[in-house]
Amino acid sequence: MVRRTAAVWAGKATGALSRLSGRGGGTTLPGDVARAIDPTVLRKLTGDLTQGSMVITGTNGKTTTARLLATMLEGAGLRVVSNRSGANLIFGATAAALRSAGPDGRLRADWGVFEIDEASLPKAIDEIQPKAVVVLNLFRDQLDRYGELEKIARTMERALGNLPEGGRAVLNSDDPRVAEIGLGLERKPLWFGLQDTSVASKHLPHAADARTCPRCGASLKFTAVYLGHDGVYSCPNGDFARPAPSVAATEITLNGFDSLEMTVAGTPVRLPVGGLYNAYNALAAFAAGDVIGLDRDFMAGRMHDFKAAFGRQERLDFRGRHLVLVLSKNPAGFNETLRTAVDLAGGSYFVLGLNDRKADGTDVSWIWDVDFEQLAGKSVVVIPAGGRANDMAVRLKYAGVDASAPQTDPGRALDQLVASTPEGATVHLLCTYTAMLDIRAELVRRGWAKPYWET
Repeated sequence: MVRRTAAVWAGKATGALSRLSGRGGGTTLPGDVARAIDPTVLRKLTGDLTQGSMVITGTNGKTTTARLLATMLEGAGLRVVSNRSGANLIFGATAAALRSAGPDGRLRADWGVFEIDEASLPKAIDEIQPKAVVVLNLFRDQLDRYGELEKIARTMERALGNLPEGGRAVLNSDDPRVAEIGLGLERKPLWFGLQDTSVASKHLPHAADARTCPRCGASLKFTAVYLGHDGVYSCPNGDFARPAPSVAATEITLNGFDSLEMTVAGTPVRLPVGGLYNAYNALAAFAAGDVIGLDRDFMAGRMHDFKAAFGRQERLDFRGRHLVLVLSKNPAGFNETLRTAVDLAGGSYFVLGLNDRKADGTDVSWIWDVDFEQLAGKSVVVIPAGGRANDMAVRLKYAGVDASAPQTDPGRALDQLVASTPEGATVHLLCTYTAMLDIRAELVRRGWAKPYWET
């Protein structure tokens, strides 16, 4: 107990110093310090939770799905611990638990809701012992860290095979690689998926990742494609097919980035954020809520008042312009945010931020798999921004997009935005993770936004 208490105090002190010094929000480093003192501190803290934990993983949508689940649980009067800032390595989950621990080193809360990086899932399941693990999708992302999808899928399958007794996997049936994971589990997962072909395409985008049957290698046949390689698929040899979802979304209506509506298991749901990817996030949260016994009408009511996390369709006003910040970090995600911004929201003013730091992935060749051609002839202003703005400018040139001069400095990118757009304009900022943080930090410095750890 003494070691655990010392770890908690040291972690809390580190977080306070980090925030006071202005060097960060204390979202990760406290976890590093505490785990150096007591490597089992997260296991001990989550063991204090009165009702248990849930873990959300996958390539895209972790932060929003975790936030939706926390919103629902808090609406039921429950005390929730969550790594809301998006620090999703095991150190970030530890830091989140530390913040809610008392001076005696104990965690007094009911539920833990942790978003977890795919590669960290084995350690998270071992230490957190969750009652439910949600797997949203598996898209190609940060190949310098993870390698190909098959490798990370095998890691996740082994991790899910070690769920504690009574733990349930909640899996996206529309994703072939996630389905492959689920079909290999001894305990039957809860499947969720979309069931509305009116919002689907019949053709895979050229950058789709999961095209082949994991059992015989034949090309999968898709009768509907919702997002990336997520859709309705089957092997022509009968070796593999999309599992039927137990929790499905139907009657989907997309209203740009403003909102979406759908019906889930007969329950009408309205969410004040848009995009088909958020239909998946809301559906996943709904399915996880089913696992822990939340009332469906109650969940729908809580989703109606949902507030997006920083950088995930966050809306800010800056010098008379309306900014919409949308995290766009890999081909599947960027293609969908572009489609939503251009076709559904009617956007014509853009800042495209590209960085190559560790949190973004150092290999930026993936931008050649993004369909920036969607902007050609439809955009009025496109500003390439971020540390790799010049690479983005080259990609836009080959896409036939008339872009402004690239701006590697976030302050100059914002100044260019003001100079290039009229007052009252809505500007979509589609950025990789640290590029989004850089622009937000500049907005904070100028007094137009709060630090991300305060949102």
